[in-house]
Amino acid sequence: MIGTELIMNVMPQETRVALVENGMLVELHIERSRRRGLVGNIYKGRVCRVLPGMDAAFVDIGLERAAFLHASDVAPIEEEEFPDGNGHGNKRGESIQRLLREGQELPVQVIKDPLGTKGARLTTYITIPSRYLVLMPGSGNIGISTRIDEENERIRHQSLDAGTGHRKQ
Repeated sequence: MIGTELIMNVMPQETRVALVENGMLVELHIERSRRRGLVGNIYKGRVCRVLPGMDAAFVDIGLERAAFLHASDVAPIEEEEFPDGNGHGNKRGESIQRLLREGQELPVQVIKDPLGTKGARLTTYITIPSRYLVLMPGSGNIGISTRIDEENERIRHQSLDAGTGHRKQ
């Protein structure tokens, strides 16, 4: 069979979705209702504690435990986000105290699910993947999927403006 098929199997315990192109499995997603993962979810978090000794902060994202954000996972912060106009970019080795302050709100994305007594692991480097492109807000880059084999198609995707989907001028 030639073409694209989306096959779904929904049961009380889990949902399975498969994408089949030209008879070949391209993607498979399984979500179990008992244990839904948080990885990839994006939240508006509020910094509840800054820990200079760990070079990290705990961020409340509405879960039962605060999530963990290490300084190396903090993207550059724009100056207008700070009331005193003193914004900072995350240079290698930048102290967590210079990057974040308690009560600060910021968009975060879960990169590791909570496990045992530990909260989720976060990053402020937000990525929103689609089939062939990855949108990275705040970054000047657009990620192009390695699944695009044809050079002409890869060049076409690179020439699109990520914000509008139109060609760059």
